[in-house]
Amino acid sequence: MHSGDLAAAEQSLRRALEIDPRSMAALNNLGIVLSRKGKPAEAIPLYQQALSVRPGDAVTERNLAIAYFKTQRYRSAWNLLQRLAVATPNDFQIIDLSGLSLFALDRYPEAAIYLERANQADPSDLETLDMLGKAYLKTKNYKALPSVFERIMKIDPNSASAHVMMGIAYDKMSDQPNAIKEYQAAEQADPNFMGVHSGLGYLYWRDGKTDLAEKEMRAELEHFPGDPVANCILGQILFDNSKLEEARTHFERAARANPRYKDALLGLGKTELGLNHADAAIAPLRKAILIDPDYAEAHFVLGTALKQTGHAAEGIREKKMSLAMQDKKRESKDSAEQ
Repeated sequence: MHSGDLAAAEQSLRRALEIDPRSMAALNNLGIVLSRKGKPAEAIPLYQQALSVRPGDAVTERNLAIAYFKTQRYRSAWNLLQRLAVATPNDFQIIDLSGLSLFALDRYPEAAIYLERANQADPSDLETLDMLGKAYLKTKNYKALPSVFERIMKIDPNSASAHVMMGIAYDKMSDQPNAIKEYQAAEQADPNFMGVHSGLGYLYWRDGKTDLAEKEMRAELEHFPGDPVANCILGQILFDNSKLEEARTHFERAARANPRYKDALLGLGKTELGLNHADAAIAPLRKAILIDPDYAEAHFVLGTALKQTGHAAEGIREKKMSLAMQDKKRESKDSAEQ
């Protein structure tokens, strides 16, 4: 096993278990070998068998927790890791996996606490810092992000990921100029980094700079042709420029990549309607409304499509629903501002 001959190690360990099925060493080592061979799911029953032989064994629980994590069974992993983290408070791997498991379980505030502890145990681990930044983004703790950014820059001054993180943070804090600067820095550091071009393009698009936005979206799609955000926004830019056939292609790609992307479904419906394909517009619009029943614009466009296909009464109902939703939204906004 230590020399890397995993096939021979597995064979020998299985023979050992035939001799002594309750051998803790053989059960754990065979589990480790299988995990190293990319089969952590097959290691889990071995660790469970070892724990039936010796309940509460710390080494086995550690191995089992790692196997659960590798097989994306994050809740089971966390159930073990939280105890191990108390017993070994300075163990980087255990603390880090605790934070990552909590992140996967959408428990972002707790994840940030563990990831901060993991960073203290090993300040040089970039993956931990990257996930820590993402945890702070999820909790909208933007004030904590500059500290994470500085720590990443000390290790990797050309980290595109860190610049993107700060770009998102500045955008959330409505600081558009600095958000653009950070995305441009990320683009300079690594023009092939996922999300660099689409993130920058989105800022340009929202600011009405559609030529720059289109250029960035096309650059993103050169590297990641299935990216749903880049396809959807490029589709909207093309739709606004009356390039409907090309727009439809990008909306379809976005909806394939993310079937619950309601904006892509709306865009596809509007494009089909613009191409005088009212029948084809109905299905994506209904899907968008299933995802978000209060999607006022989708109701309105669906109403138009239904009227054009001879379903006037249903079309009128959809448009009335849309108008009622918009009125309700305006009333809520007015009351909030008072």
